[in-house]
Amino acid sequence: MKIKEKRGKIEKTTRKGIKAMLDRPVLDVIRDNYEKIFSAERKVADYVLEYPQETVNATVSELAKVSGVSDATVVRMCSHLGYKGYYQFRLMLAKDVGRDDDKSSEGIQNEGNAIGKVFQDYANTMLAIGENMEEHDVMECVNLIKTCGEAHVIAMGNTTPLALYMGFRLGRLGVKCSCGISPEYFLNHVNLATKDDIIIAISQSGRSKQVIQGVEMGKEKGLKVIAITGYRQSPIAQLSDYALISNAKKETFGFYKNYEHLKEMATIDALLEFVMNWEKIQETNADKPEVILMEYKL
Repeated sequence: MKIKEKRGKIEKTTRKGIKAMLDRPVLDVIRDNYEKIFSAERKVADYVLEYPQETVNATVSELAKVSGVSDATVVRMCSHLGYKGYYQFRLMLAKDVGRDDDKSSEGIQNEGNAIGKVFQDYANTMLAIGENMEEHDVMECVNLIKTCGEAHVIAMGNTTPLALYMGFRLGRLGVKCSCGISPEYFLNHVNLATKDDIIIAISQSGRSKQVIQGVEMGKEKGLKVIAITGYRQSPIAQLSDYALISNAKKETFGFYKNYEHLKEMATIDALLEFVMNWEKIQETNADKPEVILMEYKL
């Protein structure tokens, strides 16, 4: 009993310590622990301290390259500072940087036609995504979707509604598909997939562990994988056969914007625009549910 009580106290203290660390600015955490980390890790710390904004926009590999160390060293530094990994470290740093960005947002609100400026930014972002996307890759993805046995759309967390939305749209376009609200669901579907099926993995960060597991399971079965993600160097993008990048070039990684999915939604809609095939819809009678439900709309 005493051992359990002691273990409970240790875990409680650890949780308090982690919460306290996460409540502090990342740069302060680095300065306080600078002498405790290894010399190679200090190279990374030096870069972060001098270029916090550039760090926020960098992947593990990019940060390792500019620091002159390995990817593993970057991850170890994050761990030694008390973070669960680079993603958490980067997210908390983005939160700190984002506080400064809020001040500039307040300035925009005081300008004339502030709402118009916001929508103009959205429009510019959409255009940049379209310009950066390879038309050949998009058309290959369209062909995969049109000819697949079944499309398994997988996502996690606050990206899950996008998987449900895409699954619904595919069904109305006459494409058989599966989508689930939890990894238990989509892993079951992928596990039972046949060779003509495909996977569509949606992850803004490209680092969702369960989505990676779903992709890996699909690759083991020989399935083609389409990734919709914000980062080309992310694990999910690297594992996929085709990666549709939903970020514009040199886009800032923001703590307060990473849960927005306008760009992923636009990428999905653009892809489905080319998937639409009236002959397929008529052949599969895919619009029958809409006809049935018409009577419930005024």
